Amino acid sequence: MKVMADKKQKTITVEQIGSPIRRPKDQRATLIGLGLNKMHRRRTLPDTPQVRGMIRKVSHLVRIVDEG
Repeated sequence: MKVMADKKQKTITVEQIGSPIRRPKDQRATLIGLGLNKMHRRRTLPDTPQVRGMIRKVSHLVRIVDEG
């Protein structure tokens, strides 16, 4: 049985607060995957386990601005 998804998907807004300079390549790639590559950029992303995992990996470089 297929479960119907909500029409309004939850989102999370993250802001980059740390520089990727002198960081491992995988952390830089994770920031790019999140759509962040310059300081103080914000992105609104779907609140999925995959996105949460990416945020957790670079939690010292980003902050959660809004959950909604």
